[in-house]
Amino acid sequence: MASSLPTALSGALPSSSGVGGAAWLQRYTGALLNVFGAPQRVLVRGSGSRVWDADGVEYLDLLGGIAVNVLGHAHPLLTSVIASQQATLGHISNFFTSPAQVALAERLLALAGAPAGSRVFFANSGTEAVEAALKLARRAGNSADPVRPTVVALEQGFHGRTMGALSLTHKAAYREPFAPLPGGVEHIPAGDLAALRAAITDRTAALVLEPIQGEAGVLPLPAGYLREARRLTREAGALLILDEVQTGVGRTGRWFAFQHEPDLLPDAVTLAKGLGGGFPIGALITFGSVVSDLLGPGQHGSTFGGNPVATAAGLATLHVIEADDLLGNAARVGARLRAGLARVPGVTAVRGQGLLIGFDLADAPDSAPDTHPDTAPSSDPATPLAPAAVTAALEAGFVLNAPGPRTLRLAPPLLLTAEEADGFLAALPGILATARAATGTGSMPTDRLRPAQEEHP
Repeated sequence: MASSLPTALSGALPSSSGVGGAAWLQRYTGALLNVFGAPQRVLVRGSGSRVWDADGVEYLDLLGGIAVNVLGHAHPLLTSVIASQQATLGHISNFFTSPAQVALAERLLALAGAPAGSRVFFANSGTEAVEAALKLARRAGNSADPVRPTVVALEQGFHGRTMGALSLTHKAAYREPFAPLPGGVEHIPAGDLAALRAAITDRTAALVLEPIQGEAGVLPLPAGYLREARRLTREAGALLILDEVQTGVGRTGRWFAFQHEPDLLPDAVTLAKGLGGGFPIGALITFGSVVSDLLGPGQHGSTFGGNPVATAAGLATLHVIEADDLLGNAARVGARLRAGLARVPGVTAVRGQGLLIGFDLADAPDSAPDTHPDTAPSSDPATPLAPAAVTAALEAGFVLNAPGPRTLRLAPPLLLTAEEADGFLAALPGILATARAATGTGSMPTDRLRPAQEEHP
């Protein structure tokens, strides 16, 4: 069957039809809704941490499908498990269950350290997992006496683009075209303990936050913030819901980012992205029987959620992460990358945990880096230096992302090697010099174009 697939699809697959990237991009603009803008490349193949485009150009993938491809591309065990499960049993609806669904739920509860009575709901994406979490919060608030009408979320947070998740998301450009959004959400400044203490009251149903704000530029919460959030919500009788869609499944060097805080348990956690290793799946974990009993039969659901193929992919992904010590690799290679980035001229700030990294750029290459920044880059934030660096990086053979005009984000596969990280660090000064030339923001003398020194943790 597999060997006949290219023949059967010879009119569609660029790898077998010989159609180049430019032709595919032209066809894209005539066929797809323009919600993503023009694609940067047409990718046709991947292996490990590398991908190839329709013109045969190779790239080191340092974005991983935005923190999705934790096992890289075309991982042999994952592809085998997906194919095997689809050949055995694909979709069955939630009138039924499957061994893979039950086993993945049990595995997630164990990895999260969830107490007796905890449960899992499966969806298909991060925004769907957040929708389930928001309904959980509303049930908690509406079940209280008196009713708790408010859900608190953080400014700069990103939780998804469906209407409920968008009500939690703060960015005006995402929200305003679709107003009015579902109400009852209060946004407070991220990291401000005084604002947090003022916001959590007996009218609060839940506090929803990301342990690290990925879309905002990989902004960690201050030390102690998450623990104080847990204390305040517990004392007020509100839920603490953590959005770990981007930070979960080993991304930060732990199974969950909240596990960097000893003995801290939330009331609910959302997952997606890395959970299926590239196959679509999302999840909501509820901690303890009181929270888990808030949603009952008929109050939520998903046609495709928890299907056998997706849950088998989740089990395979978790197995490889554990068997290949990808948590340790994420911690080690992430530390190597952050240390190397801090030595690159013109990198003014480096943030993150594990293999979720953000770093800021300045106009001039001689700005001093700060590995614990409290402020934004001093250069004009309106100059699109980071997008120009993304373009320059593609030309140099690297895939990365610019969540802001001066910020670059890395979220590579958890199996990224030290050698691959070093290759990027060596190329980065030249990439930034090209970006500065393209934006007119400065130049770097050729004697400054040196690779960052290696770190040996």
